[in-house]
Amino acid sequence: MDFEQLLSTLTPEIVASMKRAVELGKWPDGRVLTQEQREQSLQAVLAWEARNLPEEQRIGYMPQTCKSSEQKQETEPTILRFQDA
Repeated sequence: MDFEQLLSTLTPEIVASMKRAVELGKWPDGRVLTQEQREQSLQAVLAWEARNLPEEQRIGYMPQTCKSSEQKQETEPTILRFQDA
């Protein structure tokens, strides 16, 4: 089975289980994930979410809240001057 076929067989329940396993480092039955299983599971979860969920529901989504680069500075910057004592 190739990766594309695997993705087509995943259900939301399976993805949730894989996601939890990656977070905890172990499968629901308590067996520890190998590094390879963890990487492949995460890759599958990310790919499945990209195909099936809106952007704001995916792992790692960060809304754009900082618009400082778009805002114009309306006042002059304050320049602090230090006087010799």
